Amino acid sequence: MSAGASRRAVGQQWLQRLLDAVVSVSADMDTRTVLHRIVEAAADLVGARYGALGVLGQSGEFTDLITVGVDHQRLMTVAGLPQGHGLLHTLVADQQALRVPDVAADPRSVGFPPGHPVMHTLLGVPLMVRGTVYGNLYLADKKDGTPFGDDDEALLTALASVASVSLENARLYERLKHAAGHFQRRMLPTLPDLTPLQAAARYEPASELPRLGGDWYDAMVLPDGATCVVVGDVTGHDIEAAPLMGQISNMLRALAFDHCGPPSLIVSKLDHVLSMLDDPPTATLVLGRIECDRGQYTFHWSNAGHLPPLLIYAEGGTCYLAPTHHGIPVGIDTTVPRFNHEHLLPPASTLLLFTDGLVERRGQNIDASLDDLADQAARLTAAPLDDLCDALIAPSGKVFDDDIAVLALRLPGPQSGSPAEDRHPTARPAATTGI
Repeated sequence: MSAGASRRAVGQQWLQRLLDAVVSVSADMDTRTVLHRIVEAAADLVGARYGALGVLGQSGEFTDLITVGVDHQRLMTVAGLPQGHGLLHTLVADQQALRVPDVAADPRSVGFPPGHPVMHTLLGVPLMVRGTVYGNLYLADKKDGTPFGDDDEALLTALASVASVSLENARLYERLKHAAGHFQRRMLPTLPDLTPLQAAARYEPASELPRLGGDWYDAMVLPDGATCVVVGDVTGHDIEAAPLMGQISNMLRALAFDHCGPPSLIVSKLDHVLSMLDDPPTATLVLGRIECDRGQYTFHWSNAGHLPPLLIYAEGGTCYLAPTHHGIPVGIDTTVPRFNHEHLLPPASTLLLFTDGLVERRGQNIDASLDDLADQAARLTAAPLDDLCDALIAPSGKVFDDDIAVLALRLPGPQSGSPAEDRHPTARPAATTGI
């Protein structure tokens, strides 16, 4: 084989190895795993003993360091993240490739911190997309002892471009998630003063895009003095779910305020309003009224295909309010009857309304999840409502398969001379009427 053919063969092998490396890192959606594979690929293809990728935060400081060839945990413990000086600072500031044949002799070098391997040669390139520097990718000390050359720099530059796009996509993805979550929360109401009831609510968007979901909560004092509460979930999780949620929530609020009737009547009227639309949306919901008569509170509600409310007794017991008659979601069939239910609310008890995102877990039975929720709530009966809501959401670990809406309401404590109360979950079943 001639020298020219040999060089072409080596070049083709080099290009194939580079393409293989790019394909392997592009197949993983976890950004840090992608970056680690890029460092591994760079060190392997160039034959370097050490490799690292430093990630810069938006204010220009290093926020992460991914390494190959060193004890990463020990390095972080002893030296921590790189500081904004020395050769790495030069690499970021100059925004161009850097080749250093003798690190110790370079005047820009500031040496190595204790515990850091002593490196003799360095090749680094910035991670950039459209003028924005996201970090740097660098190698040190080729295993064969030769200096870094043009081919090494070209390969590292190619891999750096893959890393740069991965970092930019991850940053854009986080911005989009934040904007979507902010938009969703702006569509939800601020809870009004419901004294003597205490109230707290939480909304958490799904962790993965599309984050715009259809879960909502609402509460208000009606003209007749009753407190109206609702939690619902519009079918679907696409970009249309959030505005549909806003429409249904506003319709329901207007109907409840205008009619002040039994919950089943309000839900039935919502059904008829939705049926007039060309493409009626569907949603599950629980709509309720909390009424007070001579110090005794009663919860009247209608359930449209939703998970049942949870009543948390002051003594620590719990009870799901799940009568036999269960309505279908709204927006499906106006001829299907709606049912009213009622249940006495003991002093200092807490009523919890929630959407399925709170209890649905991949691979877990929904009944088991509901039991877990009731057990956890029973242990938090005396907790402030804000703490209760936070604690009930906490098991998700801030990773939500679906969006979550939670509304908690606490009754005032017993008063002197008040009538005997229902203090046991099974003492009085919920009454049911139909419409």
